[in-house]
Amino acid sequence: MLPRLFGGMLALTLGACALVHPHIEQPTVRVVAVQLRGGNLKQQTFVVKLNVQNPNDRALPVSELTFALKLEGVDFASGLSEEAFSVPALGDADFQMDISANLALVVLTLADKRQHHADSVAYELTGTARLSAPYMKKVAFHQSGSLPLADFFKYLN
Repeated sequence: MLPRLFGGMLALTLGACALVHPHIEQPTVRVVAVQLRGGNLKQQTFVVKLNVQNPNDRALPVSELTFALKLEGVDFASGLSEEAFSVPALGDADFQMDISANLALVVLTLADKRQHHADSVAYELTGTARLSAPYMKKVAFHQSGSLPLADFFKYLN
């Protein structure tokens, strides 16, 4: 009798934990655009526009977003934004932030791609979104794709 009682109490406790800490599916985060704002030879300011798609049946109230962006496998930029935004349940939202980066780290790679008449550059985006809802915590994301190469060179010509 005691093992059954213990098993039942354990099941109830685990069930309660599942209610308190709901399972959150990983959102899809895509880089929509990267645009050079200005800068000098050592450091440039870019605007990165991100699209966050929420596969969950509840809104994701994001209070902080951290990310690292690689272009063609080379570290390009990382960022932290504490600007809150919300992604609706089963919906998506665009979000943009200013970042500082050193384009010199990837300019040779981009120039090589351009010389070979490539029209896009591969990116890899990783990071975490801190959620502000009770009992929700950080949600990690990892995404890769490509961006138009022309976006990087229209300000450098």
